[in-house]
Amino acid sequence: MTILVTGATGHLGSLVVEALLQSVPASNLAVSVRNPEKAEHLRSQGVDVRHGDFDQPETLAQAFAGVDRLLLISADADNETRIRQHKAAVSAAKQAGVGFIAYTSVVNAGQSSLSLAEVHRATESAILETGIPYSFLRNNWYLENEAGSIQAAIQGAPWVHATDSSQVGWATRRDYAHAAAAVLTGEGHENTVYELSGKLLTQAELAAIAGDVLGKDIPVQNVDGAAYAEIMKGAGLPDFIVSMLVDMQAAIKDGALAVESNTLEQLLGRPAQPLREGIQAIVGQ
Repeated sequence: MTILVTGATGHLGSLVVEALLQSVPASNLAVSVRNPEKAEHLRSQGVDVRHGDFDQPETLAQAFAGVDRLLLISADADNETRIRQHKAAVSAAKQAGVGFIAYTSVVNAGQSSLSLAEVHRATESAILETGIPYSFLRNNWYLENEAGSIQAAIQGAPWVHATDSSQVGWATRRDYAHAAAAVLTGEGHENTVYELSGKLLTQAELAAIAGDVLGKDIPVQNVDGAAYAEIMKGAGLPDFIVSMLVDMQAAIKDGALAVESNTLEQLLGRPAQPLREGIQAIVGQ
């Protein structure tokens, strides 16, 4: 059986490959990357490194050839570009005869008010239309998404958000990666939708954990969307990033990430990594 991971040199993809190599012979593992030179460390371990670029659909047929199980990791671009890229990848998987597609989606993708959920709804729909057995890995928020707030707190800044007391199911990127590896190597995951979340916490509760790790009290400021935008602009972020962040904060405020589920731990076969440990990794402790 050949398992292929797209985006294998990215933050999530590299962790999935690392997890797979703990249970799958390297000879059974392939990766699809835009720049094969960046994956030479995987080739040296016996992994089949293939060139596959979502913006060059002609490369994907060869990249997906002979693949039994595919992990399609969501690309990183604007919504319109990502939808085009993902549909090209799904079409190539169909043409190559891929037997199973796992896709990294977002929690509650079908109804979520997150702007990025549009991409995931479109991609899930495209996969369903192929008739290929699938598993939608609907990940909640990566703890690493809060690295900016954590680093700002180290410098003495307050923890700023615009989500009121809404909750988020943070988990570490490594745990999401290990869950994906479990689906790729396990049985009984065909035609499944997994809502994957850690324990639900508020921003203030996460800031308290970060403060405990850092050994300091972190003041928490809950502001409205306009004030949040001004603060982000003051931090030097470009307007399109500020707009995206404000939209995300508004959706989180509306409960978009307050999805409670123990499925992540079920797939892991263990408790999720404590957020304290994840924050320690972020700050290099």
